[in-house]
Amino acid sequence: MGKVLDNKCPSCGAAIHFKPDLGKFKCDYCDSEYTAEQLKDMDKLKEEEVKETSKDSYSSYVNYNCPDCGAEIITDENTAATFCVYCGNTSIIKNRLSGEFAPKYIIPFKMDKEKAINAFKSLRKGRPLVPSSFVSEKNIEKITGVYIPFWLYNVDVSGTVNAKATKVSSWSVGDTRYTKTDYYNVIRSGSMVYERVPVDGSTRFNNDMMNSIEPFDYTKLIDYNHAYLSGFLAEKYDVSKDDAFNDAKTRTLNSTKDQMLSSMIGYSSKTITSNDLSSSISETEYVLLPVWMVNVKYKDKFYLFAMNGESGKFIGNIPLDKSKALIITFVSFVLSFLLCVLISYIIFGMGA
Repeated sequence: MGKVLDNKCPSCGAAIHFKPDLGKFKCDYCDSEYTAEQLKDMDKLKEEEVKETSKDSYSSYVNYNCPDCGAEIITDENTAATFCVYCGNTSIIKNRLSGEFAPKYIIPFKMDKEKAINAFKSLRKGRPLVPSSFVSEKNIEKITGVYIPFWLYNVDVSGTVNAKATKVSSWSVGDTRYTKTDYYNVIRSGSMVYERVPVDGSTRFNNDMMNSIEPFDYTKLIDYNHAYLSGFLAEKYDVSKDDAFNDAKTRTLNSTKDQMLSSMIGYSSKTITSNDLSSSISETEYVLLPVWMVNVKYKDKFYLFAMNGESGKFIGNIPLDKSKALIITFVSFVLSFLLCVLISYIIFGMGA
């Protein structure tokens, strides 16, 4: 059975959590506040305790005992921080975030749960066909802050792009209109450097969804400290940096081709015919980034809402209530019919 760490208030021993609005850790019991640096010494002591008492590999952590109430909780092997369903306190499975799974940096949550809830509720604004149950209190309570594992790549791209381009000119002589099309082979060579290209390192989360809530402000990255996980869930990566680089490679190559194509100025049309662009990694960083999310089931289908926990940018899949659509269509038809009858009565009735 795995050993877990949790964050305790140094003043009273109660659970202590990170508060995004304060940028500090606050004890809900005695109201004491601490910075991450103040909790760092406590973190080191607990880490030494884990090293002494645990020799299992990370993959053996399929269950653990909550250090607060003693309940046995079962987790997925990729979960690094979770909640005890009995007492509600956060437990951090330290060995899942150590060694090769130790993040280098983290961006702490800046947006609190209330802002995530308001963003979720706003999905109904201007959308009368959204089911009322979609933003029910039951679903709102499911909104959870999750630290998502990301790979950040510094990528160098270089090579040549070949394109076919045209210039079209027209003129008139008398009543005759002439059009001339000139064809060109255009070549662009060069190199580009990309810094911190992000790729989601977990198979649990849809890559398109994660890409959609970018960007994160990477100037806000700070050294990883497990204390920031208090009050949130966290995942460790299950996509290796080599496999994840395929996405970063595709993005940087496409961006480079677009940039080279846009530099071909003065043509009526231009189409890439070939290229020999190549990419290489100059640096890789493993980080945890904050995301608020909820997965809502509606009529046997899941709809995901996610919000960037640092910037507040959000995206969501929204279901449509077909029964509402039918009612609105029927009411619109009836009102239109009555309006036509009224207009006919005014025109023809008054004429009679």
